[in-house]
Amino acid sequence: MSIYNDYIQEIEERKGQGLHPKPIDGAELLSEIIEQIKDLNNPYRKDSIQFFVYNTLPGTTPAAGVKAKFLKEIILGQFFVEEITPAFAFELLSHMKGGPSIEVLLDLALSEDAAIAKEAAKVLKTQVFLYDADTDRLKSAYESGNAIAKEILESYAKAEFFTELPEVPEEINVVTYIAAEGDISTDLLSPGNQAHSRSDRELHGKCMMSLHAQVEIKALQAKHPNASVMLIAEKGTMGVGSSRMSGVNNVALWTGKQASPYVPFVNIAPIVAGTNGISPIFLTTVDVTGGIGIDLKNWVKKIDANGRPVLNEKGEPILEQVYSVATGTVLTINTKTKKLYNGDQELIDISKSLTPQKMEFIKAGGSYAIVFGKKIQTFAARILEVEAPQVFAASKEITVEGQGLTAVEKIFNKNAVGVTAGKILHAGSDVRVQVNIVGSQDTTGLMTAQELESMAATVISPIVDGAYQSGCHTASVWDKKAQANIPKLMKFMNDFGLITARDPKGEYHAMTDVIHKVLNDITVDEWAIIIGGDSHTRMSKGVAFGADSGTVALALATGEASMPIPESVKVTFRGEMKDYMDFRDVVHATQAQMLKQFGGENVFQGRVIEVHIGTLPADQAFTFTDWTAEMKAKASICISEDDTLIESLEIAKRRIQIMIDKGMDNNNAVLQGLINKANKRIEEVKSSEIPALKPDADAKYYAEVVIDLDIIDEPMIADPDVNNEDVSKRYTHDTIRDLTYYGGDKKVDLGFVGSCMVHKGDLKIVSKMLRNIEEQQGEVKFNAPLVVAAPTYNIIDELKEEGDWELLEKYSGFEFNDAAPKGAARTEYQNMMYLERPGCNLCMGNQEKAEKGDTVMATSTRLFQGRVVEDSERKKGESLLASTPVVVLSAILGRIPTIEEYKAAVVDIDLTKFTPSNKQLVH
Repeated sequence: MSIYNDYIQEIEERKGQGLHPKPIDGAELLSEIIEQIKDLNNPYRKDSIQFFVYNTLPGTTPAAGVKAKFLKEIILGQFFVEEITPAFAFELLSHMKGGPSIEVLLDLALSEDAAIAKEAAKVLKTQVFLYDADTDRLKSAYESGNAIAKEILESYAKAEFFTELPEVPEEINVVTYIAAEGDISTDLLSPGNQAHSRSDRELHGKCMMSLHAQVEIKALQAKHPNASVMLIAEKGTMGVGSSRMSGVNNVALWTGKQASPYVPFVNIAPIVAGTNGISPIFLTTVDVTGGIGIDLKNWVKKIDANGRPVLNEKGEPILEQVYSVATGTVLTINTKTKKLYNGDQELIDISKSLTPQKMEFIKAGGSYAIVFGKKIQTFAARILEVEAPQVFAASKEITVEGQGLTAVEKIFNKNAVGVTAGKILHAGSDVRVQVNIVGSQDTTGLMTAQELESMAATVISPIVDGAYQSGCHTASVWDKKAQANIPKLMKFMNDFGLITARDPKGEYHAMTDVIHKVLNDITVDEWAIIIGGDSHTRMSKGVAFGADSGTVALALATGEASMPIPESVKVTFRGEMKDYMDFRDVVHATQAQMLKQFGGENVFQGRVIEVHIGTLPADQAFTFTDWTAEMKAKASICISEDDTLIESLEIAKRRIQIMIDKGMDNNNAVLQGLINKANKRIEEVKSSEIPALKPDADAKYYAEVVIDLDIIDEPMIADPDVNNEDVSKRYTHDTIRDLTYYGGDKKVDLGFVGSCMVHKGDLKIVSKMLRNIEEQQGEVKFNAPLVVAAPTYNIIDELKEEGDWELLEKYSGFEFNDAAPKGAARTEYQNMMYLERPGCNLCMGNQEKAEKGDTVMATSTRLFQGRVVEDSERKKGESLLASTPVVVLSAILGRIPTIEEYKAAVVDIDLTKFTPSNKQLVH
């Protein structure tokens, strides 16, 4: 049977799911389709033309190469296809976004056929996805006196690829749709348990929100054909949680417009809004697709006569509605006045949503075109030796005389590209920065690969110090979906130049280490900028930004990222931790004390948290930086003492060496290069040549928060508060309660110690607690299952050396086996301990889950509805978040312990401790 017949069979199977034919990315299939087009008597010819024209993926996919070659043959008259004229062939090439299509267009433009060259040049002038091989050809042709090359370069220098695009409409009509009340997590838009289908955009689109919501959106579109549906988080923030391009892709698929008539299921221009705005990482993805994100502020705190917030009986601010955005409300976005209107009534200024830079993204259909366009303009002007005209909005450069720099401002200034020479920039400035470390994870990696293909990238940028492709999000279950997707992903990324968790050649053991922990290890300079495909890309060295799959692709391809320098909030500590407390409790208390200090306002949201961690090494400090994603911060930075930084770098060197010893380094010796950089950085700190990063004493912060350790006298639990009568208060990370609140009788159905929030010390705590309880009670009896997943293999290796793993094995009823990994997700649990494979496990929610309706006590970060546990008919599922000792004891007791039980269980256990620095951590 031919590959085409296989494709037809797949089409029939997809029809049964209500799906269209899957877009073609393979060369073999498209080659067979082309042969059928050439055969005028072929019974499949008509369908083959449709597939060729409308259902082939662009960029650098193997299919795109075959398509571009055939279009070239048509243009040159080597084949005649009645349905595809040379003019139409040029149009199709113009929609292929680089790679093989640019190669073909350059072949034609630089050929001796003047008429064809002229038409090819017209198309090339509209293209921006050119790489070194392409620009080198243009440069060489220009220097050889080629008139067409000169003409193209002159067009690039004027940025006609941008200036000749249609202007953004002055008025954009929208019709509102309230997707949910309260914070909307990207899990609602792109559920984690459907991660396997993300690269199949049409299929994945069916999982957005619910079938009911999809029907309502279609009804609104039918009723208001001249308006875009605007998805709204009422009384909440849109897009919290994971940084998912798939979430924005789904919103665009249902509410946006098709990017190209010849590329199916790739939509752009979604419009989203939230009472409290858009999560920073989600807003980046909106920009990628040329969409609009609006901070509605349609509910505000009620203020008394003295200007203070009026509180309810729970001590929470009372909200008042300023204007309604109820589903079905027709509003107008005016891009000239930068206002939102209801008819003639002005509702709110939305100029932050329509900055000059964002207007460029909207006009160009996404931020990538602008990033590449600027590079092409600069290149052309340099070759022509002319000054590039000011076409794009000038980057905002803010300098405040006499004001020092925060840590993030220092990092951005050090890594800035293309700024005015000698100018010192402060928060609010727009900056292009060099990216040092990039991370791609496995459930978004397939999309990152697609993005790289669509922007015609074939090799990692040489200016990136190191990049890693993980296998942690699909570590729990090696099922058919993982077996189909992961090897393909690993080969693509390995070929592209990343260090990969799985070796496509099978020469080293498949690693499933949690990506954030690996990135934390391979970051060997606290001045680094890190971009990773996950919201928990929050390193304790350098400044890290969780990003969508597209921004990750852009960083891999160009070694750059663009963003405003964020404002910072300074966090310092005073007092002393109680002996029986764990650092995780300090992390939760930070959020609770901050909200109390600022009357319920989350001053962390959208800003960088500069935490003066001082004496806590990177492994443990990561617990704080990791949680800052749940604080809705844009990023975080740890300010360490010199000796602590050196200790952290030595740990990182050992971990990287382990990766080298396992055979994970590549031909460019990237991992060895990182060790060399770490050694250099250690010497700089030791010699005081470049001490550990510290802010200036006169730096300016949006706010300063001081955390009092003395008042943290009980373990702290983040509660989803699933039954709160105010639905907007459910499933946030802001409800932090102490142990006593639960009275020692709240039932716990399952405990989970794992995810990126735990380090080696946490696993040692588990083993020592079990030994303590056995000594106290004669045996360890679990009244609820306890799932334990170490974040990395090297932690397990170290635990084995130190004797802790043997203890864990003694008390466990299940231990993972890499030689025979699970082929199906666990659906039921017994009251025992499960030692699971390193990776995300329950926290990800795409493979393993708790039983429906369970109350889960976990060390992880995710408490969103349906993530770790789904609802059942009997009760709502709930995921409470706490420290490792609280989780372990809850599983043993089958309920949340009392403070007395807790204290007894942690006697003589070395919990994760923190002592505030007694040094002045400023420059």
